[in-house]
Amino acid sequence: MDLIGLVPSFGGLVWTVIAFVVALSIIVAIHEYGHYIVGRWTGIHAEVFSLGFGPILYSRVDSRGTRWQVAALPFGGYVKFLGDSNAASGKDGAAISTLSETERRRTMHGAPLWARSLTVAAGPVFNFASALLILTGLVLWSGVFSDDTLVGEVTPLPFEGQQLQPGDRILAINGTETPDLTRLVEVSNDLPAAGSVSYTVERDGQELAFDGPHPLPALASGVQPQSAAFDAGLLPGDVILAVDAVPVTVFSELPALVAGSEGRPLNLRVWRAGETFETTLTPRQMDLPKPEGGFETRWLIGLNGGLGFEPETRYPGVFEAVGIAGEQTWRIATTSLSGLWHMVAGKISSCNLRGPIGIAESSGAAASQGVETFIQFIALLSVAVGLMNLFPIPVLDGGHLVFHAYEAVAGKPPSDRALQVMMTVGLALLLSLMVFALTNDLFCP
Repeated sequence: MDLIGLVPSFGGLVWTVIAFVVALSIIVAIHEYGHYIVGRWTGIHAEVFSLGFGPILYSRVDSRGTRWQVAALPFGGYVKFLGDSNAASGKDGAAISTLSETERRRTMHGAPLWARSLTVAAGPVFNFASALLILTGLVLWSGVFSDDTLVGEVTPLPFEGQQLQPGDRILAINGTETPDLTRLVEVSNDLPAAGSVSYTVERDGQELAFDGPHPLPALASGVQPQSAAFDAGLLPGDVILAVDAVPVTVFSELPALVAGSEGRPLNLRVWRAGETFETTLTPRQMDLPKPEGGFETRWLIGLNGGLGFEPETRYPGVFEAVGIAGEQTWRIATTSLSGLWHMVAGKISSCNLRGPIGIAESSGAAASQGVETFIQFIALLSVAVGLMNLFPIPVLDGGHLVFHAYEAVAGKPPSDRALQVMMTVGLALLLSLMVFALTNDLFCP
């Protein structure tokens, strides 16, 4: 096993670990703070708020008697409430028996059912809320494409001749009118693969016609982390000129060439900022979600296509931005759940489940592509952590919520003996899942 091959090229093992620790620490802090603050609001006292496990590096006790600490192993965290025997909120019966009725009310196990349920649910809820907030901020910061056909920025392309310019409004392509951006994309998708097309644009108040590059060139508008293209050193803005000596003019020609390789290494000729070079990469089989639901398995190299220019950007209001971010958060959650279900059903490869090494690699790869991509990754990971904690497995928040639901129906909680057995089983199941994911990190392609 080549462990060095798992390290992204942007800075080596140390920087990959740093990116992973930063991302995980932010998400864990948000999750545990949800438990802490809602517990405080509902009258449950937190004795310890810990980021990490193991030897304590730093700690202080606040005015409410809560010890805030940072521990040496940054792979999680916990809030230990009054009356808990451990970080998993096990019941310390001996300690609780010595408390007064008023003090017992301040424990997780002596508080009303509604208070306990809200406190437990707050961790995942804060994960979802933080992802929504992060994505909303990114939308407000970066803006969204307007539906106008006005050219914002032009991407450099290996085209000899007249090209689009910032401020051009595209009126027609090959004689077909393009009244809005949606229609422009539709027309572009229907164009034949050709080195040039005819544009009619409005420039400086005048109508101008000229032949320019195809609006959907073989341009890498994005490079996916942990992909063959990423490992080969391709960058956003690269233009693919040929695959195995077969000339390529538009991005839509690439999928067939990649699929036809069936995993065989491909030689690419690439144009970057006026210079041409060659590189070799090997397509990987990936399970992709389909718009109508389900997944399909395809050979991919990890490049995203797009227009050869950036359309004009507009900046939405807060409510519209929240709506856009909400759709993104929902799509992340539903796609994750669908992927898990398809793995369990054996419809897609179980290698899609990754462990700490895979997450660390993703963290480093996202960080290498810039702050915005890294922040987006944190939002995605926050949703994943929130979903995982809602699974009905004892020791996870979802398991505790199941216990609370049983108590609401039966009128009493499960016995201490039953809880102990179920927590042990849940811990064993969770550890098994972690070992399986780690095995995938080490042995899956």
